[in-house]
Amino acid sequence: MTGVDQLTFRRPVAADIDRAAEVFAAEEMAVRGEVTMGVDELRDWWRLFDLNDGSWLVEDESGAPVGVCCCMHRDRDFDFWIAVRPEYRGIGLSVELLARAEQHARDAGAAALKAGMLAGNERARTLLESRDFREVRRFYRMQIDFDTPPPAPEAVAGITVARFRPEDARVFHTTLNEAFAGDWGFHAMSFEEWKAHRLEQPHTDTSLWFIAWDGSEAAGVIRCDGTKFGGGFVGALGVQKPWRGRGIGIALLRQAFAEFHRRGAPHVSLGVDAENPTGATRLYERAGMRVVSEDVVFEKDIG
Repeated sequence: MTGVDQLTFRRPVAADIDRAAEVFAAEEMAVRGEVTMGVDELRDWWRLFDLNDGSWLVEDESGAPVGVCCCMHRDRDFDFWIAVRPEYRGIGLSVELLARAEQHARDAGAAALKAGMLAGNERARTLLESRDFREVRRFYRMQIDFDTPPPAPEAVAGITVARFRPEDARVFHTTLNEAFAGDWGFHAMSFEEWKAHRLEQPHTDTSLWFIAWDGSEAAGVIRCDGTKFGGGFVGALGVQKPWRGRGIGIALLRQAFAEFHRRGAPHVSLGVDAENPTGATRLYERAGMRVVSEDVVFEKDIG
């Protein structure tokens, strides 16, 4: 069997997204028996990963991708995701990538190192726990299937739900940042960074973005993506504190459901922190969504 010393470790480039997606897909098939992670699902994360430092693409002697380690960092928080093709298990590749990730974070002065894994990947859990990582969070992907038309959007007294307009960009960005302030792991983007990362990307469809207006004030927003996981996808849903508890979140969600159903999407999904303090998981369940997959985040203090 090929050993780690026979593999090539190099920095990935933007064009390697297809090759990285191959590795993620192979691992997901081995763990879950299905593949949901492809290029469309990886694209947003790929733009956030630091491909120039702290990330590696691993290739075998033929040049085929067999492993990947992706790094994302904000301030002193470093997040990694490592994936290895199942046929390359047992040769120490995951161990090597995790060691590289940890050393990179230490050299960069990180306070903590987080590592994600697919729930059910017991090999990854064993490795992380053996290196003094502890489980700190779980994230769900929840989904609603359109076997029948979704419920019509609900009206909320005093609130008007309208589609995003270009002149709404700054208020949309501010509302998202304020709605998510204090959430676990959230790092606010500057407007210019958000504009480049979200608004100006070629795959962005702002006709799938909506704002809940209370007069001239934005009470909440929802940002959706065209196609992910085989259907529509809600990238972010946030309601500002003064307006919570009035049904604005579910009104925005149902607005998105109606729009995706009109466009022929078979289902809509989203990602959510299982311990979200605003009760988002319960909101999504009331809207008819169910958990379809789960990821786990581990953390190690190194500061």
